[in-house]
Amino acid sequence: LAAGYGKGATAENTVVLGGDTPAELRMPCEPTRHKVLDLLGDFALLGVSLHADIIATRSGHALNQAAVRRLREQLDDAELAGEVMAQDGYDIRDVMRLLPHRYPFLLVDRVIEVEGFRRAVGIKNVTINEPFFEGHFPDQPLMPGVLQLEALAQLSGFLLQRKLEHTGKTVVLAAIDKVRFRGGVTPGDQLRLEVETLRMSSNRGTVKAQAKVGRRVVSEAVLSFAMIASS
Repeated sequence: LAAGYGKGATAENTVVLGGDTPAELRMPCEPTRHKVLDLLGDFALLGVSLHADIIATRSGHALNQAAVRRLREQLDDAELAGEVMAQDGYDIRDVMRLLPHRYPFLLVDRVIEVEGFRRAVGIKNVTINEPFFEGHFPDQPLMPGVLQLEALAQLSGFLLQRKLEHTGKTVVLAAIDKVRFRGGVTPGDQLRLEVETLRMSSNRGTVKAQAKVGRRVVSEAVLSFAMIASS
């Protein structure tokens, strides 16, 4: 208490090992159970389903978190080398977990391919129910090119946000370069979104992006992002 920790602790609600306290252990192995729960909580920050035997000797949060950081670095290297993939694909629930966008502005329905933090492929199913078709255009519905770029930006954000998920940072679009619109997108089309990381640092990222209908490229651009602290 003198050090400023455990200010809600009293002799009645705290078990002091080796001390004279009225509180009793709920079970003989309670300290061990506490350490196991600490370890499970720290390893949950790894962001993957871990199947492993973990042997911990005199473990604590500092050692646990150091091990998690080392494992995360090895997983990142393995994903970038194409040796492992986080999972086969990501459905709309996974997309919504990493992206803040919601209907009607969520423009990625599914992510079907991910190669580490280097490349991702996503799908946007374009239907006549899209709200923008009501005015763009009533007699000749076309998906606005800027919304094609938005869909590419969202997939890029998904790709980069995977690396930032546990860092407290958020990906925001900072610049768009080398934009080309090469074809129309109409109701019934399936927009295939492809993004590839060109550069990435702790606070910036640049992505090459293309949108296709079938094999036909309909839009492309180079997108730049900033990584900012989440509020």
